[in-house]
Amino acid sequence: MDNGGQWTHREWRVLRDLGAETRIVPNTTPFEELEADGIVLSGGALSLEGTDAPLGAVGSYLDRGEVPVLAICVGHQFLARHFGGKVARAPSPEFGRVQLTVDRPGSPLFRDIPASLQVWASHSDEVSVLPPNFEVLAHSPSCHVEAMAHLSRPIYGLQFHPEVEHTERGVAFFENFLSLCHR
Repeated sequence: MDNGGQWTHREWRVLRDLGAETRIVPNTTPFEELEADGIVLSGGALSLEGTDAPLGAVGSYLDRGEVPVLAICVGHQFLARHFGGKVARAPSPEFGRVQLTVDRPGSPLFRDIPASLQVWASHSDEVSVLPPNFEVLAHSPSCHVEAMAHLSRPIYGLQFHPEVEHTERGVAFFENFLSLCHR
């Protein structure tokens, strides 16, 4: 699901290279036109801080869909805001390498991921208040919610970018996500 991210094609390529039948669709695509076993919400350049503006039709996918969701960067922020959390300007924006600490190594998304690793981040906004029914999966020294998961649905958010080569074990995040999808 393209939210205007600079690396949307990279996400598509990683999924394709892992053998997933995948396509890029605009975030305005009506829910009824989606036929998917999983949805990846791409990042994007827009700021959600201080706004309740929709992100295309993404809210309807989250409300009506029953497939796993992996939300990256602005997708992660929208996910938090949609489910009752808050997004704010980051006190310390992250641009470049970030040291990630995994808080919930038992999460399916973090299977076979080390307890600490370098990831690539690119954001001025961040999730400042975790939504109800979510838990923090990982944090960095300057971002409390680098990764989160819904407590009862297969919905995951990552503030960092697993699709870029600078993220250690980045492809493993996509492999783990695909293992949750009915392929």
